[in-house]
Amino acid sequence: MKREIKIPVPAVTLEGTLAVPENATGVVLFAHGSGSGRFSPRNMFVARELEKAGIATLLIDLLTEKEDEVYETRFDIGLLTERLGRVVSWLEKERELKDLAVGLFGASTGAAAALQVVARFPSRIAAVVSRGGRPDLAMEELDKVTSPTLLIVGGEDYGVIELNEQALAALHCEKKMEIVPGATHLFEESGTLEQVAELAVVWFKKYL
Repeated sequence: MKREIKIPVPAVTLEGTLAVPENATGVVLFAHGSGSGRFSPRNMFVARELEKAGIATLLIDLLTEKEDEVYETRFDIGLLTERLGRVVSWLEKERELKDLAVGLFGASTGAAAALQVVARFPSRIAAVVSRGGRPDLAMEELDKVTSPTLLIVGGEDYGVIELNEQALAALHCEKKMEIVPGATHLFEESGTLEQVAELAVVWFKKYL
């Protein structure tokens, strides 16, 4: 079952798309990167693969259209973290979802927000996956992350690979880094996004 939802947060209302397959075993909340949103074709592709595996998904816009027009707001990790935390609270109160383990899938700056949420509310998040993420933007809080964390990086995403290696070293939880050969930052190369989805499905099926 798929439906559009609205979640009120201070000052604005966030819009999202919730998909709940029959007998769902968990729910994954997507935290998009800068300049992206719930209609990101890459996140939508990964979400569909998770749904096929029996995992519910919530694709949400963490910023309104007007907020997203402001460059600085796109990189306001504190704001993204606060909004993401409120969406997690909404999930925990929703009747059809409240008994499901919650996972976070973060892309780019969304990965930093996801990891900060985990650091601040360790008992609420069962697992995290980062795709082409910037976990280094949450470096000061990575030692507080206790949920199993998978970092997926493109093999041609130079600079971001090194930042993820630094973040991996700072994490003290169950952790793994997977490099997808031939992939650049957006995983637009043939077959690379399929590898991301497969890795994410395996990780979330294991820990949710």
